Amino acid sequence: MNEPSSRHAGFAPTRWSLVLAAGKHADAPARAALAELCAAYWYPLYAYVRRRGHDADAAADLTQGFFARLIERNDFAAADRERGRFRAYLLAALRHFLADERDRATAEKRGGGAAPLSLDFERADSKWHQEPAVDETPERAYERGFAHELLDRALGRVERDYGARGEARAFAVLVRTLTAPGDAPYRELAAELATSEGAVKVAAHRLRERWRAALREEVAALVDDPADVDDELESLFRALSG
Repeated sequence: MNEPSSRHAGFAPTRWSLVLAAGKHADAPARAALAELCAAYWYPLYAYVRRRGHDADAAADLTQGFFARLIERNDFAAADRERGRFRAYLLAALRHFLADERDRATAEKRGGGAAPLSLDFERADSKWHQEPAVDETPERAYERGFAHELLDRALGRVERDYGARGEARAFAVLVRTLTAPGDAPYRELAAELATSEGAVKVAAHRLRERWRAALREEVAALVDDPADVDDELESLFRALSG
């Protein structure tokens, strides 16, 4: 495996930096890391293909074919370490794949029937139809979708942590404060939890801090340099606000 650059000294390798460090000599851990990342963040790619005009079946076929080539052929070896962000690389790789596949029509040619990841395309298509019909490019929709996936994954981590501590009920009530913290009905939430309004506000603040920390950890796994985390977060929030 190629050695990571010196700018990573003192930092444990993230999943994406592990993939990049493997370079042209990808090993099993790097392939496993890439598969894990793709399995976690595949939906925005599927939605991107759908917005490019493909129907559900074609989009599912193209998405699986893309992952088959990406993982099996070690296409990530060409990733630019100076722009080493998983989100950006993934979309660029998909665009290249779609261009290559434009003249191919069968699933056998695209992926050889291979299914490197177990993806629920039926659920994905249902989710895609529920998204607002906003007037935006497939690229902007991809950025927004990727940001939502990150937020949801971070929140899922926090929910599991609360559940492991036997606080699933508290999470189910407090999570409502994340969507509109300034307008949250703290008195009503306090009544549900049989506690004081002040205690609910403190608990809600702690929940938000845990969510932010989990979000940073999710983003840190998707950049090559830990110094890029803040920039990546800013970019993702711009995608949400745009």
